[in-house]
Amino acid sequence: MNIYSQPDALAALKTRLEALDRAGGRRAGVGVRAGSGDAFAPVAAGVLHDLYAAAPADAVAVNAFGLGMALAVAGGRPIVWGLHEMMAQEAGRPHGPGLHEMGLSPRDLLLVRTRDVPTLLAVGEEALRSSAVGAVLLSAWGEARAFNLTASRRLALAAETGGGTLFLARAGALPCPSAAETRWSVASCASEPLEGGAPGRPSFSSTLLRRRDGGATGTWIMEWDREQRIFRPPSPLSGGVVPLAAQRPAAAPGAAGRRAA
Repeated sequence: MNIYSQPDALAALKTRLEALDRAGGRRAGVGVRAGSGDAFAPVAAGVLHDLYAAAPADAVAVNAFGLGMALAVAGGRPIVWGLHEMMAQEAGRPHGPGLHEMGLSPRDLLLVRTRDVPTLLAVGEEALRSSAVGAVLLSAWGEARAFNLTASRRLALAAETGGGTLFLARAGALPCPSAAETRWSVASCASEPLEGGAPGRPSFSSTLLRRRDGGATGTWIMEWDREQRIFRPPSPLSGGVVPLAAQRPAAAPGAAGRRAA
């Protein structure tokens, strides 16, 4: 896991991305799909997805959900995680052993810390233009003028150019107009205890608020299965619950720990 911080965050990221471009090249990503026979649409790759914490207390949950989604669509390519310093102060910084326990290899993650939102957005654009990057997660706290329609269009264009998928996770902010393919509201859920009273899996309530294609929306309860490394319904008896799984094994959202709360 490479960690870059101010003032050289962008320059260091450029150097690392150039090395990845020379070493790896581009590999096709995959969509994130629900179980067969369900109307839930695939989460498209190569576009922008907005994720909002349902409440400020759900900041950890939205980061964890975004990281899980990024892992699922990355197609084996590295993930760039841009972390706004205010988000780190409010929700906590990524915990290396926790990321590893949940299945994320440190060599597959480039973590970039930024003090301000404009730099965070610049990190996202730079990372998305690289064909070696599978997905980008940008995590930010609070309202900021920099989060405008023009900025989201630039990010969406960069994602289209490089082929990576962007998940923009925000907490302490209200949804605003953007060029995102989908918009989600994410909250933590109580985990179901495992056998023998062991701590349950990280659990999320995810509400699809908007789709650009005008398709169906809804709310799904999902938990992260670290053994299978997929999102899954908490119980086969649950009604109206959809698992969110990739076409290949994916690692888990490290920020969530045993429970997204």
